[in-house]
Amino acid sequence: MQVYLVGGAVRDQLLGRPIKDKDFVVVGATVADMLAAGFQQVGADFPVFLHPVSREEYALARTERKQGLGYQGFSVHASPDVTLREDLQRRDLTVNAMAIEVKSLTDDTPITGKVVDYYGGLQDIKSKTLRHVSSAFSEDPLRVLRTARFYGRYYDLGFGIADETLLLMRQLVSSGELAHLSSERIWQESSRAMMQVSPQVYWQQLFEIGALTEYFTPLHQVWSHAQYGQIREIVQTALYFAGQMQLNLSQRWALLMASLNTDLFALKPTNSNSDNIESDNTASNNIATAVKGINEIGNSAKVPKAQTQFATLFVQQAQKLSIIDQLRAAEKIDLIQACSAHKAPDKLSQLLVISHVLKLAIQHRQMMLALGSFHAIGMDDIDQSLKGPAIGEALRQRRIEHLQAPPVL
Repeated sequence: MQVYLVGGAVRDQLLGRPIKDKDFVVVGATVADMLAAGFQQVGADFPVFLHPVSREEYALARTERKQGLGYQGFSVHASPDVTLREDLQRRDLTVNAMAIEVKSLTDDTPITGKVVDYYGGLQDIKSKTLRHVSSAFSEDPLRVLRTARFYGRYYDLGFGIADETLLLMRQLVSSGELAHLSSERIWQESSRAMMQVSPQVYWQQLFEIGALTEYFTPLHQVWSHAQYGQIREIVQTALYFAGQMQLNLSQRWALLMASLNTDLFALKPTNSNSDNIESDNTASNNIATAVKGINEIGNSAKVPKAQTQFATLFVQQAQKLSIIDQLRAAEKIDLIQACSAHKAPDKLSQLLVISHVLKLAIQHRQMMLALGSFHAIGMDDIDQSLKGPAIGEALRQRRIEHLQAPPVL
């Protein structure tokens, strides 16, 4: 019997990241051996056991064969003759397919600390590449989401997805296999991705490969609409800020769902005292459409009620939250009632924070556009006969004109 520390614990140790969970593979053992050692079996489809003291997971070495649709359509073979190499070959990414041998079932001290690496994980960590282990990657549609999640997790370290792996992800999406994933697994991966330091990366990657169409249809429709191209960029910036500020899951989800209320991205202030009935009706219709989209996504991706309700409240009150200093006394009282702030003042604080984050993201985009105009105009764009201070003034004026020009859709 040989016992190995595998997967994420090895990867994060090599990356110098904190190790949150340890998983182990046991080679050369049977179910009876594990039970006799006091382990508790928890895997119904394949032999996974909990350590009697640490409660960490120990799995018998196994192989898998695709037999049906989705991530559950596999037959599993676990026996003492399955090798470590065979077990690691079924894993998704090379950086997750490394192992370190430990002393025994009851002592997880490494024997030598040497990393067992059959599939190039060490090199891919060095080159900061997320690459599939084998063609078996294409058999499990959940790996599309997992790879995107790992991309977001290690984006700040400079990691990227290998072109050949990205191709397989696109092919999996095109095949329709994602439709056979359970909604629970969709939310599990998406919520974990949302809590990474760079949550925007996950959503951008899924959008680029067309993976939002199945469970996040309203979001895909807005982000892919030519008229609303700015929205995706602003929301991704807002999610980046949310990651840096360590906002909670409900706040991050509300920022993502804010995409569905296109009024929030008009880049102009709202007059809370407006008597324009037509404008008010349009705003109400947009809010209703956004709420409908939030509920549609909530149902299809099994989003918990707490996140759906918080996102709904934000899109309903976002305009007022963004102009608190302009609200009349009556409007402030009504806002407190609408947000139940008299019962849960923390909720109002969280809403105000994400309103500020969204406004900050909009301002960031405005200044990035200004920076683009600044760099777009150079000496070749002005009168070459100008001299001295006139050169600077001419450049300034042309940059202003460039920034004021209507955007090209």
